[in-house]
Amino acid sequence: MAEEEQAHALNHNGGFLGAVERIGNKLPDPAVLFIAALFIVWVLSWLMSYVTFSYIDPRSGEPIVVVNQLTGSAITTFLTGFVTNFVTFGPIGTVLVAMLGIGVAEHSGFITTGIRALLNVTAKWLLTPMVILVGIMSHSAVDAGYVLVIPIGGVIFYAAGRHPLAGIAAAFAGVSGGFSANFLPAALDPLLQGLTQGGAQLLDPAIEVNTLNNYFFTSISSFLIIGLGWWITDRIVEPRVSGTPIDGDAEDLPELHDLRPEERKGLRWALFAMLLGIVILAVTLVPDTSPWRDANGELVTFQAPIMQSIVALIFFLFLIPGIVFGYVAGTLKGIKDVIEGMTHSMHQMAYYLVIMFFIAQFVYSFGASNLGTLLALAGAEALKGLQGFPSILIVGIVLLTGFVNLFVGSASAKWGLLAPIFVPMLMTLGVSPDLTQAAYRVGDSSTNIITPLMPYFPLVVVYCQRYVKGTGIGTLAAMMLPYTLWFLSTWTIFLLIYYAIGLPLGFAASYTYPAS
Repeated sequence: MAEEEQAHALNHNGGFLGAVERIGNKLPDPAVLFIAALFIVWVLSWLMSYVTFSYIDPRSGEPIVVVNQLTGSAITTFLTGFVTNFVTFGPIGTVLVAMLGIGVAEHSGFITTGIRALLNVTAKWLLTPMVILVGIMSHSAVDAGYVLVIPIGGVIFYAAGRHPLAGIAAAFAGVSGGFSANFLPAALDPLLQGLTQGGAQLLDPAIEVNTLNNYFFTSISSFLIIGLGWWITDRIVEPRVSGTPIDGDAEDLPELHDLRPEERKGLRWALFAMLLGIVILAVTLVPDTSPWRDANGELVTFQAPIMQSIVALIFFLFLIPGIVFGYVAGTLKGIKDVIEGMTHSMHQMAYYLVIMFFIAQFVYSFGASNLGTLLALAGAEALKGLQGFPSILIVGIVLLTGFVNLFVGSASAKWGLLAPIFVPMLMTLGVSPDLTQAAYRVGDSSTNIITPLMPYFPLVVVYCQRYVKGTGIGTLAAMMLPYTLWFLSTWTIFLLIYYAIGLPLGFAASYTYPAS
């Protein structure tokens, strides 16, 4: 037994991934790390504010200027926005509101009971692809996957007798690593399309880009991500973490006993309540005059009320079935128990809130300094030397996007900077905006899962700590690095093959400019 444990330990800590984990976990606490990063940004902004750059900001048409964050006016602006930077930081509200509803569903036993019932009808060997698939499909609900699918991935694996960290890794790979792979149109499509079209119109004012110009490519890519993620999880990640002892608080771990009659009854009524809510929502979405649609009658744009209400809908989607289950199964006795479920979920988010406070301040200063913009523009300038080699340039865009993604977490911010440079540049070489956007999506998705600057990364660390208290940045980065390396290389090759064969990228899309 001792030899077996020793073998597990060696498997877990040895090799390149083990080195990544050890080094990563020796880094300071994430909160301290972002405090240090904040000071580094301030010092760099001061030093580089005295340097003149020739790079032109495509958004303003003016040369990029690094703004010194240590001037009196910058410091006072920072301090006056100290609270606002935190409370308006997008991921905070998304996570907390969603967790209030999920907390009730979890406290009542609805989630764990539903998962145990699901395990009875799902083959154990299909759990990994199922988790990844659900993660990919969650993109239709914007960022819902981060607060819903990823923690459930851990619960499903734990309930099935598999290591929960592997389940979290698989879900994270589907939600974030496969961010640009989806069978259904998502809010990301019109966002990227708008920025791509804006960049293309710098060269051709009459050009129009279809919202679903990458739909066929992203749909087929879903099969690639599911298959690749399945293999990586079962063959690389899970064997590596299998020796990590689970030492989380017993009361926070899902129960594994068989379903009792009252649980089965509660589950039936809860699922009926959830289904009824979904049906009512679907019916109200259908009419062209639906209040859920934007001014143009669209449902999948960021301006559409349905997309802006996703978090609220998640709240009610779990709150109501959670309450129904609790009262029918007898796990909730009154409104006090409902509030207790919400309170417990907020207790679990305390560490996340502390980290988010410092991340919010860092993100503000990094953006205000223009250092991220400078980084993106410098990288784009370096790629211009590859203008004579379109295929190599596409690979360069993938890699540069992946690199910039380590520093600029927002998809809209990255593409807002890069699209006005890459899109017209490649159009002059005969490469369509549709193909350029596809290359960006590959690079953006593949590195999401290893960047601590991605706002949801610390949240995933918190999910892992539920099962393994010693989980740190290094642990998560080492778990996700195989996904990034395989996704980045394989998905890029897949894009080049897709391009060489000439399969359609999407609706009204082309590979060449002008379209042939």
